[in-house]
Amino acid sequence: MTNHDVQLMRDKRIAAVEGLALDRFRQVETWVFDLDNTLYPPDSPLWPQIDDRITAYLMELYGHDGITSRALQKHFYHKHGTTLKALLDRGEADADDFLAFVHDIDRSGIIKNPQLSDSLARLPGRKLILTNGSERHAQDTADALGILHHFEAIFDIKAANFVPKPDAANFQTFFDLHDVRPDRAVMFEDLVKNLEAPKAFGMQTVLIVPESGRGDWRDDVEKAQIHPAFVDHVTDDLPGFLAALPVR
Repeated sequence: MTNHDVQLMRDKRIAAVEGLALDRFRQVETWVFDLDNTLYPPDSPLWPQIDDRITAYLMELYGHDGITSRALQKHFYHKHGTTLKALLDRGEADADDFLAFVHDIDRSGIIKNPQLSDSLARLPGRKLILTNGSERHAQDTADALGILHHFEAIFDIKAANFVPKPDAANFQTFFDLHDVRPDRAVMFEDLVKNLEAPKAFGMQTVLIVPESGRGDWRDDVEKAQIHPAFVDHVTDDLPGFLAALPVR
């Protein structure tokens, strides 16, 4: 695919946004963003570091080798939603210790994103981060991106009582804690499965996908190949998508 083809695809996506559900975007009061692989792209060096440190935590906890620990990590993730949830259910980890360890990463490779900052600045209403990670991780990462000041609050896994997305209870706790009207809110997320519950609650949903030709460190199962009906919009350019939205 040529650069011209990529640009045409992007232009078509933006045009679709401008022609679809304009009134609903004008009514949005709360803009909700996932953090990892959403506010920064999935070819960033951040997520592989976190993923590797989760494996290292399990190696230390159980004394297994790396291959066994990696397989166990993925089993926990797919069965419980997060590795942390599995460990807490089994009574085998301290949440604060786990979160501090897995998010102790090098953020020096993060590039500030002034275009995203400008696009966030033009949005009326409240902006919040909803993450399965820790508040500190979200703060440090958003700060490194140069966008932390745009967000009113961060709803992390501790605030969710360690019930992770995609569980509907995660979103209900979020709505209650931050007084969010789902029918006046929109969710931006890189994982398809995490958009089904917010759509059922009445939120608009936007799936963030990688730009064509760029890397993607996520597991293959996390890379969306189809876009179900509960995905309202798809974009590979979050700043451009936000800049193209009609707002009141």
